[in-house]
Amino acid sequence: MSKVTSPRISSRKSPKQERSNDLVGAILQAAVRVLAEEGAHRFTTARVAERAGVSVGSLYQYFPNKASILFRLQSEEWQQTTDMLAEILSDRTKPPFERLRLLVHAFLRSECEEASVRIALSDAAPLYRDAPEAEAAKRATEPVMEEFMREVLPAASNPVRNVACDLIMTTLSTVGQDFSATPRTEEEITTFSAAMAQMFCAYLQSLVNQPDYNREEY
Repeated sequence: MSKVTSPRISSRKSPKQERSNDLVGAILQAAVRVLAEEGAHRFTTARVAERAGVSVGSLYQYFPNKASILFRLQSEEWQQTTDMLAEILSDRTKPPFERLRLLVHAFLRSECEEASVRIALSDAAPLYRDAPEAEAAKRATEPVMEEFMREVLPAASNPVRNVACDLIMTTLSTVGQDFSATPRTEEEITTFSAAMAQMFCAYLQSLVNQPDYNREEY
């Protein structure tokens, strides 16, 4: 049986000169427009090159295929999410639950602001989701949440904190994607995020109040 290989999704080379940076920037901006306007199913390197005003050969100098372009867009979105989590959750001038509420609101607003591109990237995920680079990029948020959980649940066992991390991140991602599929007003975002944050805070508080929440078998 032949071995199934993951698609190459890493960029061919990194731009080192300002002109090259401008070229890659133009390609990525064009990719966002093509993705948002035509969706993942009509996304091709030819369409991206045409929209960027460059030759397909110039595009291939930096991106070997359409999967590599889509992964670059997705990885940048993941990095923005990681940076947002780190900035909000590491601000210890605010109580932990206030930070969590701010995070939920910021996350849902971000999902709604770029919904068309996010939905298209989700549709395109089969092209790159099994590649090692994608797995590594998705795990980038884990240390941020793990540190936050150690602060909120200092006496908890690692399994308890891991479940809490997984539950919150999975719920945020899944519900955020569904919520942003419909155009939302700022009032709707605020109301929904407040309710979701309250649910998370109540869950974490229940763990703190549970006498044996630090037992390994929990």
